[in-house]
Amino acid sequence: MHTQDFPQLASVEKIQEGFESFGYICSDKIATAVFLAFQLRKPILVEGPPGVGKTELAKTTAQLLETPLIRLQCYEGLDEAKALYEWKYGKQLLYTQVLKEKLGDLLQGAQGLAESVERLHQFGDIFYSEEFLEPRPLLKAMQQERGAILLIDEVDKSDYEFESLLLEILSDYQISIPEIGTVKARTSPMVFLTSNNTRDISDALKRRCLHLYIPFPTVELEERIVRSRVPDVEEHLRHQLVEFVHSLRQLDLKKIPAISETIDWARSLLLLHADQLEEELVRATLNVLLKFEDDIESTDGELGKLVREARE
Repeated sequence: MHTQDFPQLASVEKIQEGFESFGYICSDKIATAVFLAFQLRKPILVEGPPGVGKTELAKTTAQLLETPLIRLQCYEGLDEAKALYEWKYGKQLLYTQVLKEKLGDLLQGAQGLAESVERLHQFGDIFYSEEFLEPRPLLKAMQQERGAILLIDEVDKSDYEFESLLLEILSDYQISIPEIGTVKARTSPMVFLTSNNTRDISDALKRRCLHLYIPFPTVELEERIVRSRVPDVEEHLRHQLVEFVHSLRQLDLKKIPAISETIDWARSLLLLHADQLEEELVRATLNVLLKFEDDIESTDGELGKLVREARE
């Protein structure tokens, strides 16, 4: 992607302003990483706990640049056929049937097997050309004339073999297809890889990427996020609910509430016409934040104390 075509990424400040216009409030560190990745044409490996906005970062960048977002969701067993390309076997079979019917006409007048084979060779290996290629997300991203945002989501769920496949693509923005040769990107995509740290990413893959770790936001930043997404929540209630969520994140829970759950809770409290946190109200809506019954039960005894602290 060419820098002159995307003035939205011309500076860290412009990136922050642009993201904010789409409701994505980010720190200087995040905006700087996006700026550098774009200028240096390097992929960004975004790590951090679930629910801090890693995937949303790629989506918002695509919105800001008005370019297609092409997403590859990783999982165990993901292979080349699902990630890169596969052949259109149905179309190949159909063309084979048509060729059979025309074979007599094509070989009319040929003397012997050698001449017949030579005449067939004149048509080339059309069944293994780009016309019969079904592009999957990685190849599709490289075929975009104006570039694209390529999101390789939860790369830590894929196998190490899949990481090896990514190395050539992320180094030179090209792939090797044995039947065709090397296919280069028409325009290099901007690549985001996300990881929830369920396993270590290989050193080789890390070397090819800029690294960005997104932790849970500070109270101040999360208040700005809630204000952007749920602007009708009063300031003092917004502060209380964010303080309460931050206190929950300090507890030993199976699943810590994510930013999206803070936003859902803010919307829930707005629907219930709450103007401040009350213990019974929090107890009745705690399932919006906590998704395991064990977590809800273990928190119940501390609700009064957590609510009082959030209101101070």
